[in-house]
Amino acid sequence: MIEHIEAVQRMQDYIAENLADTITLADLSKVSLFSPWYSYRIFVQQMNTTPAEYIRRLRLSKSALRLRDETVKIIDVALNLGFGSTDGYQRAFFREFGCNPKDYAKNPVPIHLFIPYGVKYRTPRKEKIMKEIKNVFVQIIAKPERKVLIKRGVKATDYFAYCEEVGCDVWGLLQSIKSISGEPVCLWLPKKYIASGTSEYVQGVEVPITYDGIIPDDFDVIELPAANYLMFRGEPFAEEDYCAAIEEVQTAISKYDPAIIESEWDKENPRIQLEPIGTRGYIELLPIK
Repeated sequence: MIEHIEAVQRMQDYIAENLADTITLADLSKVSLFSPWYSYRIFVQQMNTTPAEYIRRLRLSKSALRLRDETVKIIDVALNLGFGSTDGYQRAFFREFGCNPKDYAKNPVPIHLFIPYGVKYRTPRKEKIMKEIKNVFVQIIAKPERKVLIKRGVKATDYFAYCEEVGCDVWGLLQSIKSISGEPVCLWLPKKYIASGTSEYVQGVEVPITYDGIIPDDFDVIELPAANYLMFRGEPFAEEDYCAAIEEVQTAISKYDPAIIESEWDKENPRIQLEPIGTRGYIELLPIK
């Protein structure tokens, strides 16, 4: 029922906004507009986990990113994210990620972060059409020589097929690896980078060409040369309209002729897709020469 989906989405939004505070079932009940018992029930039905477990895993993943990117004390991270004690936090961190938070802060190895997606946005809404013309902005950017740690699929040529083959949890692992571009990437690989029996579409993370850190199991490493890209960026959109936002940018790409900037498409480098985030607009990058 749409009412249940919207209620669970309101609970997810509340949790994200109040993650550092004490969150009770009564609090979630108020935003869901259902009784505490029924709120708990529909949350489990839609998310396949309890609210408490959801909050715990989300807090641990947020804490891991702080330990990776900031110089902070373990006790401060624990208390700021609602854990009652350092000992309890350390035990929870180890159970979730298989390593001690102090060790992780010194050497941030790849781990599987918990990245929950809004229940409201799980079902593509391709039937919804934007009612007004949107702008697509184009900008030339330069990417340096780099390595990309990639997880290959089998036959996938887009995100949805890739998730069916590989699973969507790989994104949490990718987000735990510090990227030179600030986030993971999705790639459509040219033929020379496609291993036999694997997919054109992959997900990965860009790291320095000198990277000699841990390579997660079942990942490959490719090296990409320095290259120029055209970045196509749509306007911000409502998260549930992400399919329309993607289609709009891809339509603009199909109509664009790089000859107007005295260039041509570079077939030797991968096309790049970034995670659709409504507040910034959908982004794709196409290589040019």
